[in-house]
Amino acid sequence: MADRGLDALAKRLGLRTDPTIFFVSAGLMILFLIVLLVFPAPIGSAFGSAREWIVTNLGWFFILGVTVWLVFLAYVALSRYGHLRLGDDDDRPAYGNLSWFAMLFAGGIGTVLMFWGVAEPISHFGNPPFADVEPYSTEAAEDAMSISLYDLGLHTWTIFTLPGLAFGYFVYRHKLPLRVSSVFYPFLKDRIYGPIGKTIDIFAVLGTLFGLAVSLGLGTSQIGAGINHLLPDVENDTWLQVGIITVLTAVAVGSIVAGLDKGVRRLSNINILMAVGIMVFILLAGDTVFLLRQIPQSIGVYLQDLTGLAFWNDAMSPFTKEGGWGWQGDWTVFYWAWTVTWAPFMGVFLARISRGRTIRQFIAGVLLAPTLFTIVWFVVFGWSAMELDGIGGSGGEISAAVADDVALAMFTFFEQFPAATLVSGIAVVVVALFFATSSDSASLVVDMLCVGTPDAGPTRQRVFWGVSEGGLAASLIILGGVTDADGLAALQQVITVIGLPIFILVFVMVFSLLKGLHSEKRAAVEAQFAGVLEKAGQGRGRPKVAGMKRTRTRSSESTMTAPTPAVPEEEQSSDQS
Repeated sequence: MADRGLDALAKRLGLRTDPTIFFVSAGLMILFLIVLLVFPAPIGSAFGSAREWIVTNLGWFFILGVTVWLVFLAYVALSRYGHLRLGDDDDRPAYGNLSWFAMLFAGGIGTVLMFWGVAEPISHFGNPPFADVEPYSTEAAEDAMSISLYDLGLHTWTIFTLPGLAFGYFVYRHKLPLRVSSVFYPFLKDRIYGPIGKTIDIFAVLGTLFGLAVSLGLGTSQIGAGINHLLPDVENDTWLQVGIITVLTAVAVGSIVAGLDKGVRRLSNINILMAVGIMVFILLAGDTVFLLRQIPQSIGVYLQDLTGLAFWNDAMSPFTKEGGWGWQGDWTVFYWAWTVTWAPFMGVFLARISRGRTIRQFIAGVLLAPTLFTIVWFVVFGWSAMELDGIGGSGGEISAAVADDVALAMFTFFEQFPAATLVSGIAVVVVALFFATSSDSASLVVDMLCVGTPDAGPTRQRVFWGVSEGGLAASLIILGGVTDADGLAALQQVITVIGLPIFILVFVMVFSLLKGLHSEKRAAVEAQFAGVLEKAGQGRGRPKVAGMKRTRTRSSESTMTAPTPAVPEEEQSSDQS
C-alpha cells in the first residue's frame, strides 16, 4: 500500500524515479535540515561526540581499510580477470586515452587540490605529525610532502576506483540497474529490488549529498577568504559564506534548467585550463630548477615512505606525544570518511566514461594518471610554499596564515608572486566554477542513483537535488557558526559520522567483486564443458546429462546476470554509456 501510494504521488508530481528511494531520501534529508536548524547546538554536540568515538575507536579501521582496497585492486589488475571488459566482450572504449585522462582530472581532484595544495604541506611543515621532528626543518618538509601525497595520492584514488570498478562490472557486464545495491547482487540476488536493496540505495544517496555538501562548504570558506583578501572590508563570516552558497547553487540550478550541458562541459574544460595555467605560472615565476628537481625526488620519497604510511596508526603516541593520539583523526580519517561519501558519485562518473575498457586498463589508468598529476601539483605549490616560508627557519607569513585560517593559505601564498591580486582573483573564479559545475553534475548522478538508469530524470528532479545540496551545505556552515565551532571542524564532525556506514558498504564491495569475478571463471568452465559434450554428441546423437543445461558461451551472459523478469520496467537499466 505504501509503495503504491508513493508511486501515485510520483506520477502526480511528474517524476520518473523509484518513489521509495526518492521520497525516503528526500524526507530524511529534510527532517535532518529541520532538526539541525531548530536544535543546532545539541545536534552539533551529538555529532562532535560521535566523531570523537569513531576517530578514537575506529580510526585504525579507516586507515587499514583503504590500504586493503589498494592491495585488492592491484591483485585484480594483475590477475587473470584483468582482461575482462567493463561491458560486453566486443565493447570498446568510447574515449581516447587523452580525453579519458582529462575527464579523470576534471571529475575528482580539481577542487581538492585548489584548497589543500598549499594548506596541507604547510600545516605538516609547521606541526610535524612524527615525534622528535623539528618544525620547519628539512626533515619536516620532506615528511610534509610525503604525508600530503599519501592523503591525496594513490589512497584517495583507491576510494574512487573500487566503487567505479564495481559499478562498471555489475551494471555494464551483468546488465543490472545503475544503483549502489546492484553491486551486492552476488549476496542479495533479487533482494536488491526489495527493502534491503532500497535501504542501501537510500544510504548511498544521503551519503553522497552530505559529501558534496561538505565539499561545497570547504569551497565556500575558501571563496570567502579570497573575497576578504581582495576586499578587506568584507568580513568572511557565516552569512557571507551562506550567500556564496546561495549564488553557487543558483548558478548550478540555472544550468540544469537551461539544459546547458555542452556549455557547462566547455566551461569545465576552460576552468581546468585556468587551474593548470596558475600551476604553470607558479612553476615559472618561482624557483623553477628547484621544483623540477623536486618532482622525481618527491616521487621517490613518496614511494619509499608509502608502505610505512599506509599502515601507520600512530599507536605509540600516548607515550611520545603530550596530546596523545588524535592527529590522524583530523587529517587521514577525515579524508577517508569525506572521500568515501563521494564514492557513489565518482563511481558512477568513472564507470560511465570507462565502458569498454578492460579491468586492467581501468585500474591502472584511474589510479596512476590522477596520482601523477597530484604529485606535480603538490610539488609546485607545496614545495614553493615551504621554500618561501623558510626551510630551516622558524616559519613565515604562509604558516601564520594557515594557523589563522586554512582557507587563507592559497591567497597568502600568491602574495609572494608578481600580479598577486590578478592571480588571486582568477583563483576565486576557478574555485567558484569548479563547485558550481560539480554541483550540477552531482545533481545528475544523485538523480540517476534514484532512477536506476544512465538516463537523467525530469529537470525538476535534478533541480530538487541541486537545491538540496546547497541547503545542506548552508545548514552545516550555520551549524559551525551557531555552536561557535570552527567551520572546518563542524564539517569534519558531520562527514566522519556520515562516512562510517558508507565506508562499510564500500568494504563489502571487495567481497562482492570477488564473488562476481569468480562467477566468470565458473561460467567459462561450464561453457567449455558444454562444448565438449556437444562435440562428443555429433554424429551419434547428443548425450543427455542429468541437471546439465546448455550454457551460453559469452562470459558477459554468465550465471551472475540478474533475471530480467524480476526488474520492474521503470528500473531496467539502459544500455547507453
